[in-house]
Amino acid sequence: MNLITMRQSTQVEQEPLADLRALVLYDDLTRLGRYDDVKVRERFRHSFDPVHTLIIEADGEMVGCVALKPTTEGALLEHFYIHPDRQGQQIGTQVLTRLLDQEEVKGKRVMLNVLQGSPARRLYERFGFVLDHEDEVDVFMSVYLP
Repeated sequence: MNLITMRQSTQVEQEPLADLRALVLYDDLTRLGRYDDVKVRERFRHSFDPVHTLIIEADGEMVGCVALKPTTEGALLEHFYIHPDRQGQQIGTQVLTRLLDQEEVKGKRVMLNVLQGSPARRLYERFGFVLDHEDEVDVFMSVYLP
């Protein structure tokens, strides 16, 4: 298994992370007829907050990122991207386990959205996330952490 570490991101990492988002979402957005090379990066830049974004490293190499932002109801899990070459290696499982075990989210609701048809939905369901609502593009899910 990969040795996973996470560290706080910095503003300097915004563009490499925007590129990672474009790469990770390319297949799903293309399948949904929604891929736009400029908008996929702009949407990331608009909501990127280095204070709440962690860089995921495996064996000392950056392989992804994830953000967990506080909300009035609990937390919003977003920008959870793992490089396609490193998907399927239990990295997402390790990251979600660590995030959802934090004291800051105990007793709170964690929300997220995932693209329709994305294999990532199965990962979230394994962690207890359930469907709140959906549209033609997004599936909105949440879990209440006791």
